[in-house]
Amino acid sequence: MMNNAYIIGLGHYTPDNIISNDDLSKVMDTSHDWIIERTGIEERRFAKDEGPSDLAIPASNLALKKAGLQKDDIDFIVFATSTPDYYIPGSSSIFQDKMNFKNIGCLDIRVQCSGFIYAISIAEQYIKTGQFNNILVIGSEVQSTAMNLTTEGRDTAVIFADGAGAAVISSRKKGGKILSTHLHSEGKYAKELWVESPSSRSNPTIDSNTIKDGRHFLKMNGREVFKHAVKRFPEVILEGLDYNNLGLEDINILIPHQANLRISKFIQKKLNLSDDQIFSNIHKYGNTTAASVPIALSEAVENKRISSKDIVVLAAFGSGFAWGSCILEWV
Repeated sequence: MMNNAYIIGLGHYTPDNIISNDDLSKVMDTSHDWIIERTGIEERRFAKDEGPSDLAIPASNLALKKAGLQKDDIDFIVFATSTPDYYIPGSSSIFQDKMNFKNIGCLDIRVQCSGFIYAISIAEQYIKTGQFNNILVIGSEVQSTAMNLTTEGRDTAVIFADGAGAAVISSRKKGGKILSTHLHSEGKYAKELWVESPSSRSNPTIDSNTIKDGRHFLKMNGREVFKHAVKRFPEVILEGLDYNNLGLEDINILIPHQANLRISKFIQKKLNLSDDQIFSNIHKYGNTTAASVPIALSEAVENKRISSKDIVVLAAFGSGFAWGSCILEWV
């Protein structure tokens, strides 16, 4: 008989360094109104001399506290990030050492904006089979150091930001019961949202044009991303609901990846959801990629937006293209 998996503790952390739209307007050709109109973002957080493993520490400590667990209770770590501390080794190992965990296994996954939902799906399987009892799942990003903070890089620089969210996935009946997860990808669109270099195929050298050409900065085809996002988000949300014999009217709260407020509003309208059925905090934090869903879920619980028996839907879409959903029932 398979165990059920539950999210029993959540935590999030964002750096103290707040960057307003007006701050960005001082270094590039933009304005507060221009950014609000296109993204819904008012401010974001940038880390100072910190990597994703550092941001993950306070988020994880809070998640452990909420779960009522100690570090030694954790059996495994799944760390989702698109901006690792180093190319090698993975951030999960660095984080495991900084937190002084036992010599437990740890795993990095790089599925960008959908990383947290993929990480939940991995953790869920380990809990269901009984191999582990408590797994720490993290989404953490430091994207500010990969941004081209000039007018040339404006389309991405005004969107992406830094932060971390963490969840304890457990066999203990508490919090959010994971009913199902649903994962998809379509790699032919990989170059619509990507960083070309450094990589094993394109490593910058003194003689190369990599830096001069800006190939080390994040590049995004905004129109293509938007077109696919507003298609895939509803599809994967409905897929999860159908799998569990639920309808849109059963959703108590939808927490989408905080990619762009225009995308979230489009999804809300397409699915005919009320304002009370959707959660957004992009105006405060920007797009924190793998961290956005856990930060939003943690805030929703903290703000008492989720109650017993509620159906909670998580959904994400991003680079890869990769997308997914997770259906939860709060117990």
